[in-house]
Amino acid sequence: MTSRRWKHYQPSNIRRALEGCKEFARERHNLSVERIATEMGLEDHWVLYKWIQTGRIPATQIIPFERACGINLVTRWVAAHTGKLLVDIPSGRQAEAEDIQELQEQLNAVTGLLIKFHAGKTGAEDTLAGIQNAMEALAWHRGNVQQHAQPQLEF
Repeated sequence: MTSRRWKHYQPSNIRRALEGCKEFARERHNLSVERIATEMGLEDHWVLYKWIQTGRIPATQIIPFERACGINLVTRWVAAHTGKLLVDIPSGRQAEAEDIQELQEQLNAVTGLLIKFHAGKTGAEDTLAGIQNAMEALAWHRGNVQQHAQPQLEF
């Protein structure tokens, strides 16, 4: 089984976002639900299982959950679900060839998804996820170009 491309994974609902965070923590950091709950400061790991099963996590627990897991899929889902783009804060650094190549791959992939969608060969969920990822990548590059005149200090 191939590993998922987590950087571009766009969950379609809150439950998939929670499950995706849990899977990322297991796959990349070898964390169990019990360890995630401990890192969140929860006394009982069963409550975390309940939140994942029902998709009802308290808003105050989203950031500790994402930090413990190492990925922000719940935040990505909230942003996409409310019609917003989630863009990492650009640092104004010089873009490398790999950055531009990755952007080009995303734009080509989303164009292919749009063609397949309009031909009835792919679903709306996958097409929307691809569009969301491509728009966020373009927005990051836009912000990086704006910030290039005043780059942040490297710490």
